[in-house]
Amino acid sequence: MIDGVKIKKLNIIPDERGKVMEILRCDDEIFKEFGQVYMTTTYPGVVKAWHYHKIQTDNICCVKGMIKVVLYDDRKDSRSYKKLDEFFIGEYNQILISIPHGIYHGWKCISGVEAIVINIPNKPYNRKTPDEYRLPPTTNKIPYKWVLTPGKKHG
Repeated sequence: MIDGVKIKKLNIIPDERGKVMEILRCDDEIFKEFGQVYMTTTYPGVVKAWHYHKIQTDNICCVKGMIKVVLYDDRKDSRSYKKLDEFFIGEYNQILISIPHGIYHGWKCISGVEAIVINIPNKPYNRKTPDEYRLPPTTNKIPYKWVLTPGKKHG
């Protein structure tokens, strides 16, 4: 896994009234500090990529639908420089991914329904000088293609 990326398995606790799922707690090992909480959605088949932050750590989970999250380490001083990580998260794999600053990341909605993603970054969004640095999904700088690869072996 890319150096600095952390994963937290999320547990759903159901009862006859519904369910509850804790996403991030201040006493979690991966918690740094609180910036804000926001929700974003992605329509089926849509790619939201690529971007990274120079300061901010993102903590993302998908609470409805499924997304394929891809991370790329472009930090020249990192032990995992030029490494790619791919995660399938959402209703069938409830995890929180903590993405440190300097890691390009993006996702694609791979479910037939709109995906709902929650992000809990450690810094609030700065509207005057956003900490966001973007590349298009089709960039040649990152060796990844946002296409379905049928028959991919697991394990």
